[in-house]
Order: sequence, then structure tokens, then C-alpha cells
Amino acid sequence: MKRKKLSFLIAISLTMMLLLSACGTSDSGDKGAAEKETFKVGLEAGYAPFNWTQSSDANGGVKIDGNAEYAGGYDVEIAKKIADGLGKKLVIVKTEWDGLVPSLTSGKIDAIIAGMSPTAERKETIDFTDNYYKSNLVMVVKKGGKFDGASSIQDFKGAKISAQLNTFHYSVIDQIKGVNKQPAMDNFPAMRVALESGVIDGYVSERPEGISAQSANEKYKMIEFNDGFKTSDDDTAIAVGVAKNSKLTDKINKILSGISEDEQTSIMDAAIKNQPSAQ
Repeated sequence: MKRKKLSFLIAISLTMMLLLSACGTSDSGDKGAAEKETFKVGLEAGYAPFNWTQSSDANGGVKIDGNAEYAGGYDVEIAKKIADGLGKKLVIVKTEWDGLVPSLTSGKIDAIIAGMSPTAERKETIDFTDNYYKSNLVMVVKKGGKFDGASSIQDFKGAKISAQLNTFHYSVIDQIKGVNKQPAMDNFPAMRVALESGVIDGYVSERPEGISAQSANEKYKMIEFNDGFKTSDDDTAIAVGVAKNSKLTDKINKILSGISEDEQTSIMDAAIKNQPSAQ
């Protein structure tokens, strides 16, 4: 009788252990599945109208991971379309420009959607999808200032000009004869402050950011050139950065092929209109 009772207790204990083990396996699997269902995108959230930081989810803003703030802008809208097409939840990871490629190669993020050009140098480290925007280079100056009426890059001889660190924008400054090239700056908000304070006379940018700058602050003016910078198609294109040999490349390209140029223009126009004034 005692032996039967002991066998019964052992059987019950083994059953409970198996049940607990199964529960543990299921929980772990659920976490793994949940992790796979996210699409982590890195961007600065400081390059309007491509991307910016805002205090609410207004105009389709997306919560920044680990942050009380939200990200909005053209890049965010494109990221949302890609995430939907992939059937994944979009997660925005706010990352400094210099940290974007390292974050991608280390696996911290799945893609860079940050107004990044697919330059030959970057292609040595990461892969890029097809383009999701193409723009021209401009110069942002002080409205009413010495360079307000410029029409050629050569009109900036002697001018104090800067651009963002680790971008081809900075390298093209050398095409201006006699320019007073200033140290590169970390981000566009810093360049706008430097421009307004007179530390620099202008900075190189892309047309959407130039429109954004003069829309946000009447003290700025965007200069479009008749005789402009010499650039390659890759330099002025914007594409999604992905890890080398990523399986996401073809999937994202298929999604991007469904976004027409007219729709791109419409999304960009809305981004310029919706940008926070401080950006």
C-alpha cells in the first residue's frame, strides 16, 4: 500500500515537472517570436523633414524606443509602410548619425531609414535597398545676408561653410574655390544655431531640409544653384541601409516599388508642413 502511494506521488511530481518545463519552453518561444515580429529602425530624429523628435503622436508620430518622445517625418512614414509590408511592428531607435552604421552591423537595429545616401564608401560596410527619395544639394544661408543672392557655388568664395560630419555634403565644399571650410558639425540643429549666430555663413544640405529650415525660421534662406555641386546619382539618392547580404533587401525593395514618385512627393510635402517649428 505504501509502495503504491509512493509510486502515485512520484508520478504526480513527474507530471508537474513536465508541465512546468513545457510552460517554460512556451514562454521562451513566445519571447523569441515577439522579438522576430519587430522591425527596428535607426534614425537621428533630428533631420527635418526626413526625421525629427516631437512630444506626442500627432501627425502619425511613432514612440521612440525607451523614450517619452516620438519621432515623425518622411523617414518615419516610409518606415511605417515597410513595417506594414513586412507584417512587423515598427520600433524607432533614436541613434546619433555616427552610431547608425555600427548599430546596424552589431544587430541593434534591423535597418537605417535616416535620409542616408548609398555612397560607395558606405557600401563597403553595409548594403542598401533601392532608392526611396532623390534630391538636390542646396546651401542654407541667412536671409538678407551677404550670400542671400547667390546663384552659383562659386559665389561662396571666402565664405565660412560647413556641413554634417561623415556625409558627402562636407566633401563637396571643396568644389568651392577659395572657400573658408569650417569643421564639420554633428547635426543640423547645431548648424542652424551656428548660422544664426554668425559662426558660419552657410551649410550644405539637401533640398527638403533647406525648405524645412526656411519654413521653420524666417531668418534662414535656401539657395538653389544654377551652377551647383557636382555629385553622383548615389550621392543624391536616399535608400534604406541593411546588413550585408540581408534577407530584408528584396522584401523591402518589393514594398518600395509600390510607392510611386507622386506618393513620395506627397509624403514629403506633408512632412514639411507638419514639422515642429523648432526643427
